Amino acid sequence: MAVVVNATAGAHFNIIVEGMSCAACATRLERVLSNAEGVVEASVNFPLERARIYVNGPTLLNQIVETVRKAGFDVALETRQFKVEPQPDALAQKRLIAAISDIDGVAGVTFDPLSRRVEVKAVAQAVPLRSLKQAARLAGATLTQSDAEQAVGDRSQAKLDRLRRLTLVSVLLWLPFLLSMLLTIPGIAVIDGPLLPGFVQLALATPIQFVLGARFYRGAYSALRNGGANMDVLVVLGTTVAYLFSLYLLVTAPSGTERHFYFDASAAIITLVLVGKFMEAHANRGTVYEIRRLAGLRPAKALLRMSDGKIIERDVKNLKVGDVLVSRAGRSIAADGVVIEGRAEVDESALTGESIPAVKRKGDSVAAGSINIDGFLAIKTMAVGSETTLERMIRIVEEAQLVKPATQRLVDRVSQIFVPFVIACSALTLGLGHFFWDSPEMAILSAVSVLVIACPCALGLATPTALTVGSGAAARAGILVRDISALERAVRISHVVFDKTGTLTAGKPVLRSTESYSPAGKGRALEIAASLQKGSEHPIAAALRNAAQEQGIAELPVSGFRNLVAEGVEGLVDGVRHLLGKASLLESEGIKTPERSLEFGGTEIWLAAVEGQGRGLLARFEIVDMLRPRAAEAVRGLKEAGIVPLMLSGDSEIVVGKMAGEVGIDLYHANTRPEDKSRIIAELEEGGQGVAMVGDGINDAPALAQASLGIAMGSGTDVAMETAAITLVNPDPRLVGATIRIAQRTFAKIRQNLFWAFIYNVVALPAAAFGYLSPGVAAAAMALSSVSVVVNSLTLRMWKPGFKSLVEPR
Repeated sequence: MAVVVNATAGAHFNIIVEGMSCAACATRLERVLSNAEGVVEASVNFPLERARIYVNGPTLLNQIVETVRKAGFDVALETRQFKVEPQPDALAQKRLIAAISDIDGVAGVTFDPLSRRVEVKAVAQAVPLRSLKQAARLAGATLTQSDAEQAVGDRSQAKLDRLRRLTLVSVLLWLPFLLSMLLTIPGIAVIDGPLLPGFVQLALATPIQFVLGARFYRGAYSALRNGGANMDVLVVLGTTVAYLFSLYLLVTAPSGTERHFYFDASAAIITLVLVGKFMEAHANRGTVYEIRRLAGLRPAKALLRMSDGKIIERDVKNLKVGDVLVSRAGRSIAADGVVIEGRAEVDESALTGESIPAVKRKGDSVAAGSINIDGFLAIKTMAVGSETTLERMIRIVEEAQLVKPATQRLVDRVSQIFVPFVIACSALTLGLGHFFWDSPEMAILSAVSVLVIACPCALGLATPTALTVGSGAAARAGILVRDISALERAVRISHVVFDKTGTLTAGKPVLRSTESYSPAGKGRALEIAASLQKGSEHPIAAALRNAAQEQGIAELPVSGFRNLVAEGVEGLVDGVRHLLGKASLLESEGIKTPERSLEFGGTEIWLAAVEGQGRGLLARFEIVDMLRPRAAEAVRGLKEAGIVPLMLSGDSEIVVGKMAGEVGIDLYHANTRPEDKSRIIAELEEGGQGVAMVGDGINDAPALAQASLGIAMGSGTDVAMETAAITLVNPDPRLVGATIRIAQRTFAKIRQNLFWAFIYNVVALPAAAFGYLSPGVAAAAMALSSVSVVVNSLTLRMWKPGFKSLVEPR
């Protein structure tokens, strides 16, 4: 019995679907999957050829695969090869094959005893590697060195190549018909009578109809079998009627007479639809450009430094956390990690949208997919494989496409009745044709034109192509859209709420000034303070240590260290007890601190010696969380767009008020707790406002969830990024406005696509019904309508944030 891998409520499968020819296919498959036993919800994306299925209860992946196949489609498989340790005997081989075969989603297992390799064929991207290894362990074996893994590859390119071959052959067979038509045009005819005899026309049209057009028959059969109708049904009906009518005329024609046949019409329809499908598929590859660009950043190999200092090349998928990698100039970084040695400029533009290289040195974080421009780095890996920032970005961009906004759900409902409506119009045209034309042939051709010219594909492609390209353009600018419907909500945003720390500020306090009260001076005071904070992870401690490091001040030995919770620290430096912390800590030892104004909007830390001749106040340090560069510009941009900015912070009224004034925010709330933030946002939303919340911390998560649109800074916590619908990989506050702009541009494209798709059908159907368009012209018009929708969506790839990126100072 297969192992149930996703049996809990809310679990989901992601699969790659093969065989969908149009957006209507995706809608039909979605309906079939949604009605399957154990399925709570299903979403299918045609451009990405992916489906996400939410299940509730013990639903097997194999059951989902079977449902997809019964609907007339297939599920992509991938092949993985592993080396088996130790060498299994015959009985162990059977146990291993049986154990892996029992995993849900595995389609086949073979073992080669000579090379000790097991080959596993499984549903692509759906069977976790850990499941395979666990099954092998239970069978007494270990799978290692997944070095011959064969991924699905660029399936869209393979599909395009197959379609190109079909189209080319169809065009070659159709060319004699085209030449005959051009040579016999009334008024400029070069020859008198038909150029191609009837049986020659039949010989050319038959392979086009039943071999090259077989994909349409298969698609129509699958659709009808599952109670639906799509573009394939219309093409099959139209071309079959034209072909069979022509065959009837050919068979019944008196010997020696010349008759006009309509094999050219059926051949033209299939050929021109194939041409259109090829152009559409080519353009569709552009809609997933950003996903392919991100996937192209994955390096295949990495340089691994062994414990003895030897450097070897290793497959990236065999890296593990804790490995030390060597990065040389011109090479991609293979894993997320921390620099432990070296210095280099690193290009992170593909991940963050930041065009200016960042300088990386010891202690700095680096991400997989970024490129070492110059210099040398030794990197201790912190995340590898599917857990790297790059892989998470690819997953987010891919999975976001599988969420349908309200606009697409409405179009899907219209598409369900569109094809039956067109068939009814065609039948009406045929039935009433004798009132308008003397010849029954004209009525048949007009009915065929009605079937062929109607285009449900343009309607189905209008929304997903624009969303895919729009979210890809956003990702290129450092805006990761986790939930595609968030773009729809972003269009309606009227208020943007900022948390102060980590969003408008850098979230990394720095030492702004030092005031000395001792003849020893500021340098000595900073030396003592930084030494007392040695080893502390507190942001204020880091600010003092960083300031000392920048000034070339070395740390001193400290003994008798004590952490005084919420007050400060104490310790012996050069044999003298020192206190570092709040004024109240010093005053408890009888050391007075002068009264000062806190208008600078930061935190004051006092240093004092409490023993010996030098007893007394030594220095006061002003620690501030600096504004991010261009924070004021970000706020000004929102105001110019008619959006109201607000600030919520747990800091004091003085600190928050001063910060709000510096960035130009008029509305702010100080001393707010996490529940206060959620309440304030809820009150705004009750007034009918669309509210976006921008935060980065754990305490921002409730407010991010409450807001109409949650936006997390990529420098923030995982909790904030998991809660938010959108993540700004590059923590530039101007990207908040850019997020709203790309959402507006994307939905403007959707409206354009839907408008022209509807207008096309409103104009084209009557024109075909009244005989103004031949079947060939109708087929060309239908093909171009789908292509035009995709091309219009592709113009979103030219979108830019509207400002130059800026590297924040270190």
